[in-house]
Amino acid sequence: MIAKRERGKMERRLSAALTDACEQAKPQLPGFCWLTHDVDYQRFPESLVVTWVFDTHPNLANALRGEARHCIVELTGEALAEAGLDVTDASKHLDFDSEEACQRQHGGDWQQRLRTKPTRH
Repeated sequence: MIAKRERGKMERRLSAALTDACEQAKPQLPGFCWLTHDVDYQRFPESLVVTWVFDTHPNLANALRGEARHCIVELTGEALAEAGLDVTDASKHLDFDSEEACQRQHGGDWQQRLRTKPTRH
């Protein structure tokens, strides 16, 4: 758990570090669009989930294989470390999705989609 007064600082550090990871990933991962994170500060850092979003399901499936997945885990781990988090396995904080799936299942409403995704932790 993180103290209430520290949440804003942590949120800014996380956002900045993950934005850097996002910009690094775009030229390396075909179909990668953006990423976001969600956290319950009552269960921090265990509850932190970073969602990587790709344009289509085939591009997402390709990214989950081999070197691309390694790149995602590495970029996420570096971002979390940059934000000041000591996470031993960044892959435990990852989730994946696609614009295509959101459009089909939630009419493109990402707020609704992310709100209704099952909690991973």
